[in-house]
Amino acid sequence: MLDAREAQRAPIAFAGSPMDRADNIRVDPEALGNLMNWRARVLNLDGLLPQVDEMGGLVWGTLADVDPETELVFLGMMDDKAHFAPVPPVGSTAPAMPRAWQVMQLLRPEELAVYGGAKALVDWHARHRFCANCGAPTKPTKGGWQRDCGHCGAQHFPRTDPVTIMLVEHEDQLLLGRQPRFPPKMYSALAGFVEPGETIEEAVAREVWEEVGVNAHSVRYLSRQPWPDPSQLMLGCTSIAQSTELTIDKTELDDARWFTRAELEDARHAGPGGNDALIFPQPFAIAHHLIAWWLDRGASA
Repeated sequence: MLDAREAQRAPIAFAGSPMDRADNIRVDPEALGNLMNWRARVLNLDGLLPQVDEMGGLVWGTLADVDPETELVFLGMMDDKAHFAPVPPVGSTAPAMPRAWQVMQLLRPEELAVYGGAKALVDWHARHRFCANCGAPTKPTKGGWQRDCGHCGAQHFPRTDPVTIMLVEHEDQLLLGRQPRFPPKMYSALAGFVEPGETIEEAVAREVWEEVGVNAHSVRYLSRQPWPDPSQLMLGCTSIAQSTELTIDKTELDDARWFTRAELEDARHAGPGGNDALIFPQPFAIAHHLIAWWLDRGASA
């Protein structure tokens, strides 16, 4: 895992929520109902975007501010108050737009973590109002941590998709790729979903082979990041490549190339805009932490 120095320098975005999810209350309708009073707090959302105050905190309202027909999900307990979030009319599976990232970067780390969990949960509800088994409408239960179909009895649960994101190293070089949607000069760690029947290590090796034609081995887990876009768990790993020869899958990547330690260090020190050749991944992305770990490990070796 990432060492203590890296962990202390910059918290991983969307991790470290102070919210007590209070599962014992979720499963108790009477206890949950008793908490839906004047003290309860409801997250102010504009669709899926949060409102942010001048101190970098989330803005909360009360139950009196919410339309009685709006579905609410129970986020948990914080400051001895029940906290809820409203389900928007529609969800989204599209990547976060620049405005969303601008808003999220205003939030303090612990507030961003609360928002990330809330966003993933309400987005799932907005996109799963009907049963995948029979097509009938579903209703939220267990405080919004489950949806039940009244027609066929199927139970549906919020999904979290595991995604591997990996460093690929060869003789003091690091392999990075760029997707078509990336801004110019932006390169990042390769990534891909874990498929059914795979281990994390197998998923890393398969994704690297599929995307760039490189055999990767000696896979090790480093760190993790919950990613609410829409709802993934990023599993940060490192691996070793057998060779540097690339066969790039152009349906997945615009480009991939090997970077030296000096090239990456120069881009990191250049700041958010990068240098003439490369933009270093932004601090809210786990790729930033993984590459920084690799650079710092070499510097301390």
